[in-house]
Amino acid sequence: MPDVINSLHEAAVALLMQLIKTPSFSREEADTATLIEAFLTAHGATPHRRQNNVWAFSEHFDAQKPTILLNSHHDTVKPGAGWHENPFGAVLEGDKLTGLGSNDAGASAVSLLATFLHFRNKPNAFNLICAITAEEEISGANGIRSVLPEFGKIELGIVGEPTGMNLAIAEKGLLVLDGTAHGKTGHAARDEGENALYKALDDIQWLRNYQFPKVSGLLGPVKTTVTQISAGSQHNVVPDRCQFVVDVRTNELYSNQEVLAIIRANVQAEITPRSTHLNSSRISENHPLIQKGKTMGKQIYGSPTLSDQSMMPFETLKMGPGDSARSHTPNEYILLSEIESGIRDYISLLSDFSF
Repeated sequence: MPDVINSLHEAAVALLMQLIKTPSFSREEADTATLIEAFLTAHGATPHRRQNNVWAFSEHFDAQKPTILLNSHHDTVKPGAGWHENPFGAVLEGDKLTGLGSNDAGASAVSLLATFLHFRNKPNAFNLICAITAEEEISGANGIRSVLPEFGKIELGIVGEPTGMNLAIAEKGLLVLDGTAHGKTGHAARDEGENALYKALDDIQWLRNYQFPKVSGLLGPVKTTVTQISAGSQHNVVPDRCQFVVDVRTNELYSNQEVLAIIRANVQAEITPRSTHLNSSRISENHPLIQKGKTMGKQIYGSPTLSDQSMMPFETLKMGPGDSARSHTPNEYILLSEIESGIRDYISLLSDFSF
């Protein structure tokens, strides 16, 4: 086993360095998709591709067995200011590999690919699909959501994101709402018109103070934050329209549609969601995979950050090497030892596993 792990680790690190050196901003991931295809082919798998999503099935796929999806993403955000290294340089200093996407989520992607290769030909109690997909950073329509119908019934998903290889068994969902308060114009010097800005402020005060009654033990309360507001055309005209944006982080005790209905019932403004499909998720602490992870010494927790978990209509666990605090930061990095531990832990988690 140690020699096998070492070989998989070396292959994973080599691929990750190639991925870092190849820009893969959301919607621009074609070149990294090609690298992942070539990697799977070189290691004996048969990759499938739609747009910039790449996946492969384990050998001897049996429809009578439950299927586990291994998923991570290969798109990145654009590098911000403050990088001391070339974001695409894949700079290796001892154990530390610096580069854009190294932590989020390149390390998870290559570790899951290595894990898939380890199990690909084995007589497992489950089927495996490994899918490294696009547009995660923007929750895009051409990412995981577009290819899930290709996979058939999925019993369980392991979503690779930086969690320190601990078990994120719940994840907050997201609603972005556009609010529009309507009024009537009038001259500000006279008592006329109907001020849409004041109407919006009443709604914003409700949004600020309202507490959703169902509070999650893992994720806490639903969190509602007004983040943008715009009204008025000139100083002496009462505004007839005020627009504001609300960021809502939902817990697993509400669907996004339920939260939307509660907000609409309590505010005057017209409320339009940008989408409702980014729901919160949770897997039971009693699930056999979670129980096995706990016997390995892994901690369970609820994650405040969004991932492609939100688009998967089946039970999912978020777990991967690295630290979420490094994501989207200058000089993002991963430790090679974290990748090695990640591969070992994924393999240990799935070895002899059954539902």
